[in-house]
Amino acid sequence: MPEVLPLSGMADAEPDLSTFENKSGLAEDMKFLASMPELCDVTFLVGETREPVCAVKAVLAARSRVFQKMLYQAPSPQRKKEPPPRENKLRLFLKRSSEPLLNLQNAAQQRSGFNQQLAPIAEPPGQQHQTLIIEEFEPDVFRQLIEYIHTGCVTLQPRTLLGVMNAADYYGLEELRRACGGFVQCCINVDTVCALLASAERYIQYKCTKSLVQKVLEFVDEHGNEVLNLGSFTLLPQHVVRLILAREELRADEFTKFQAALMWSKKYCDSNQNTPLKEVIGNFLEYIQFHKIPANVLMREVHPLGIVPYSIIMNALAFQADPRSVDPGKLSPNSSRVRRARQSHGRSMSVQSSLDPYGSNTTLSSSGSSDPASGPPHSN
Repeated sequence: MPEVLPLSGMADAEPDLSTFENKSGLAEDMKFLASMPELCDVTFLVGETREPVCAVKAVLAARSRVFQKMLYQAPSPQRKKEPPPRENKLRLFLKRSSEPLLNLQNAAQQRSGFNQQLAPIAEPPGQQHQTLIIEEFEPDVFRQLIEYIHTGCVTLQPRTLLGVMNAADYYGLEELRRACGGFVQCCINVDTVCALLASAERYIQYKCTKSLVQKVLEFVDEHGNEVLNLGSFTLLPQHVVRLILAREELRADEFTKFQAALMWSKKYCDSNQNTPLKEVIGNFLEYIQFHKIPANVLMREVHPLGIVPYSIIMNALAFQADPRSVDPGKLSPNSSRVRRARQSHGRSMSVQSSLDPYGSNTTLSSSGSSDPASGPPHSN
């Protein structure tokens, strides 16, 4: 007789199940979906240029509670209640007369078990496709965010890293924010440091920026001479250049600091030809200790340019000959002010808002002092 298997044995005898996954194919299809405006039902106009970025509302809402509230729980505008229209006596009479008949018809339908199915209410044509303006993020950053939401993958790159990290935090995508934070550790190098600092200016008001900027500045301190010699250093905002040159931890010789300030000032003057070079570089001289530059370099490389006050050159040379012959406060413009500011700030540098004449109103600067000395210097 054939052996009768118990229920458990029958279950064991069944063939194993096989699960097939094609995540890459799904990601490609979803990426295609987001790239076709006719298949999307929401368009974001992003940044100052109002660049269109299309998406599917249901996907956004399923992946982000912030988008879900934005797209589906927006409060309707308050409308003033209009008084009900006055009905004339004939219309009221007809209405009262028809009510018994309607009640009889409804009762008959219920007795016969007839259930009328309600037809779905179509959205007004103007509300089927939504258009929203996004000013908080740049188009490239927001496009990467939308791509990640639809496909589950995105290519992180230093140029947009800080924007994507803050956008992920803003829209509640915690796993993407953590991935950006992990990528930061391996992407800070000499080739990317200036791009990261430049992007920090755009997103200075977000909390993720502060920790990243601190890590970048620490890297700049360790590789000062290399960073100051980069061509991309000229692309930094003026107040960020001052911030770097003012750091006591910066491992760079004074002549390299002067060359970096000169390179940045020439680049600025190329775009603002009515501004004298001497006026622009005057904003950086107080952060350079000229008495630490060798005398032959001062006389051969610095003095002939005619952009450093003669008194600074002479005081630096006199200090090198006899340090007791020169008041330390006269070695560079406003050096005593910078020294006081450094003492009050300590060794920490962080992010705050301040006003800068050559940059935007939100800037990177030293923290910990409300003294006017912490503000941007003016040319002498």
